[in-house]
Amino acid sequence: MKTHIAMEELHPIYTSLQSSAVIVDVRTHKEFSEGRVPGSLHIPVDVIINHAKDFVNYSTVYLYCKSGGRSSAAYQLLMTTGLKNLVVVDDGGFPDWAAAGFEVER
Repeated sequence: MKTHIAMEELHPIYTSLQSSAVIVDVRTHKEFSEGRVPGSLHIPVDVIINHAKDFVNYSTVYLYCKSGGRSSAAYQLLMTTGLKNLVVVDDGGFPDWAAAGFEVER
C-alpha cells in the first residue's frame, strides 16, 4: 500500500471510497468550516493521537491538511501507536483540491 500521496491522487480515491476507509482533515476548526473534502472527518492534529483507537477498524485512513505539514505530523504521531492503515497527503492540501475544481463541502 502506498503511504504517501499528493492531493490530486486523493480525488479518485474519494470518488470510489469504500465505507471501510475514511478521510480525515487535521486542520483547525476555522479552516475546516471554510471548506473541506466532502464527507471528511475533522480531527485537528493537536488531538489526533487521542483518536488512534477510532482508526483501528478502518481499512485505510487518509490524512490531509492545508499543505502537507500537519498531515505529516499527524501521520508520524499515529504511526507511534502501531497503526499500519495510514496514508498521508504530504504533497499539497485542501487549497489544491479546491483549485482543481473538485467538490467542496461547507
